[in-house]
Amino acid sequence: MPEPFLQTLSALVGRYLAEVADKGEYLSLLRWQIDQRHALDQRSTFPGHVTTSAFVLSRDLRLALLIDHVTIGRWLQPGGHYEPAESFSASAAREAMEETGVATLKLHPWHEGGDLPFMIDSHDVPGKPSRSEPPHVHHDLQYLFIADPAAPLTPQLDEVHAARWQPTDALAPFAPRALRRLERLSG
Repeated sequence: MPEPFLQTLSALVGRYLAEVADKGEYLSLLRWQIDQRHALDQRSTFPGHVTTSAFVLSRDLRLALLIDHVTIGRWLQPGGHYEPAESFSASAAREAMEETGVATLKLHPWHEGGDLPFMIDSHDVPGKPSRSEPPHVHHDLQYLFIADPAAPLTPQLDEVHAARWQPTDALAPFAPRALRRLERLSG
């Protein structure tokens, strides 16, 4: 694993745990993989690797831009496997723009111009036999963005069935902790 990636990720996870994480949020597997110097920037690394995703919201936080994911078969926030970028938030923004065609994204002021994730969600994903991938874990660095719901969308149909603005509470089935954190932010 490139040393700068590992150092940056380790510092980010440490800061997240100290400043953002909820009680009982330990990120044990991610921290262990960092300590073991796993190539977390490579999708071929198991038991887990880094992904980035974007909670794209309307300015008033009432709407969220979601994708109907082809492989997983349900509505989720846009995101994907980490690809090198100037920051983790830039990787998340690129995924959102690629998957939805949303033209203009602005990092939410919560981030204060930094790269600290709004949420780090390590979750199990099914394997993909066509790629010889076993079931594994995505360590998803999640960022908040603001966009205009009136702007046109052009979903990338090889990865998503559709992209659509939905009420923010549509996050509840797959991102309940992020939704609670958003509610605290807007309330």
